[in-house]
Amino acid sequence: MLTFEVAVSFFGIAVLLALTPGPDNLFVLMQSALWGRGSGMLVVLGLCTGLIGHTVAVTAGLAAVFATSEAAFTVLKLAGAVYLLYLAWGALRAPGGVDAQAKPVRQSKGQLYRRGILMNLTNPKVSLFFLAFLPQFTDTARGSVAMQTLALGGLFMLATLLVFGAIALCSGMLGERVQQSQRAQRLLNRVAGVVFLGLALRLVYMQR
Repeated sequence: MLTFEVAVSFFGIAVLLALTPGPDNLFVLMQSALWGRGSGMLVVLGLCTGLIGHTVAVTAGLAAVFATSEAAFTVLKLAGAVYLLYLAWGALRAPGGVDAQAKPVRQSKGQLYRRGILMNLTNPKVSLFFLAFLPQFTDTARGSVAMQTLALGGLFMLATLLVFGAIALCSGMLGERVQQSQRAQRLLNRVAGVVFLGLALRLVYMQR
């Protein structure tokens, strides 16, 4: 199993990585601003659930498929790009506002949770990152490498939950204020649409 020193050092690095600007924390930022703190936390939980999939994939050796197969990598990244384009279209079309005609349709808890899962699972770079990063902290002398990998994945999820949760709370508080203004809500929807569009294009042009 993991030693205390390895666990602490890995967790510290994981927190720093979670703080580094990227598609996932931008996604949390915009979703929290659009729908509020509680909704943002559901997206965060979805993203963390997606990390379970990546951790299991590395443990089972499935992530190696995306590292060696151009076709598998391309299919997954295009699926992610299509989903982000769908989100961008919805945000750009949303009228925004506080009156009955302009108020945006609030997403259900299940929709927000699934949105986080899909966002994470359709990013092949996460699998490739886990494939390259997690094994560096395992050692056959400490026992089962698979169990060590699962433990590392759990620590990474905890770091992600803490950092992204803080982002969701702060962004959600600001978003709840913005939602009181029809004009500000409309602007926020447009910004969210542009961000999702940018993330989709980034994913399309991503290389292994």
